[in-house]
Amino acid sequence: MGKPQEEQEIEKKIGQLQNRQKILLNKKRSEEHRARTHRLIGRGAILEAVFPPVVDMEGEEVKAFLIALSRLPGAQELTEKPPETGG
Repeated sequence: MGKPQEEQEIEKKIGQLQNRQKILLNKKRSEEHRARTHRLIGRGAILEAVFPPVVDMEGEEVKAFLIALSRLPGAQELTEKPPETGG
């Protein structure tokens, strides 16, 4: 015999809620990805504007360049309290 009507309705509702949860999680991941992409593009543009030679560098070269900058005297203090920009 089939399942009672009430049990079928409950299972249907559970399935609908699970689908809704999947949709919301996918939407959240998509928004987070979009925000990260936006940040990366913006920061990359700033990096290229401040240090034009990085335009022609490959990823590992840019990474090495940034690591070298981070080791300069005063770099740690800048990351703790970035200078105010006049804008």
